[in-house]
Amino acid sequence: MTAYREVKIRTPLALKILPALSIAAFFCLWEFMVRSGAVPETMLAAPSTVAQLFLVKLREADPDGALLQQHALVSIEEAFTGYFLSLAVGIPLGLAMGWFVVAEGLARPVFEIIRPIPPVAWIPLTIFWFGIGLPGKIFIIWLGGLVPCVINAYVGVKMTNPTLIQMARTYGASDWQIFKQLCVPSALPMVFGALQIALACCWTNLVAAELLAADMGLGFMITMGRRLALPEMVVLGMVMVGFTGAVIGVVIDRVEKRLLAGIRR
Repeated sequence: MTAYREVKIRTPLALKILPALSIAAFFCLWEFMVRSGAVPETMLAAPSTVAQLFLVKLREADPDGALLQQHALVSIEEAFTGYFLSLAVGIPLGLAMGWFVVAEGLARPVFEIIRPIPPVAWIPLTIFWFGIGLPGKIFIIWLGGLVPCVINAYVGVKMTNPTLIQMARTYGASDWQIFKQLCVPSALPMVFGALQIALACCWTNLVAAELLAADMGLGFMITMGRRLALPEMVVLGMVMVGFTGAVIGVVIDRVEKRLLAGIRR
């Protein structure tokens, strides 16, 4: 009984310490590999060099023409614009495809053709259509988030309990009433699951779009680091992409939990 209590008390502490130790060991090994010369500094910057550049870029725009926070804000603005557009189009489309035969018959063939095409493959056409400005990047981001929204909403409707549907029809409910009062609530867990997946897809495709055609943003900063032969700028851009995406993901996760808790009440 005592041993069980000790394990129960120590486990949460271990779960907090082990990730910190893992991250510290990773950065120490990274620093050692670069400082020892095992990896040339021209190929990979040391964490300490990246940290110094981070502090510099917060107050100096050189050499890429913008502050670090400006790059991050531009990327966040582009990502969220495309993200919310993908939610606004993809979720209603997926819900309609999951219940209405006409909607599925009209939209699914086109969707199945477009779905396997990576959003990055649309970039050359997007440059022709929209140029390298904001609309083109939003279009690429929208394509990336659209697919998981449609799929999750569609599957969520299909998972509605058929017994409840049959019971509703027995009591004279119309297709629209069944869709609104049964299918949509049933699909909500899958729809909320799409929020995280679509966000990850949008953020990834944003960076890809900025790598090829942009004048500001985290992807643009990575590209400028490559052009200027500054590996520390490339690594800083990558770190900022990961950190910013992780923070946004945590925020979306908390919003999702609160919304689901409010709906269940």
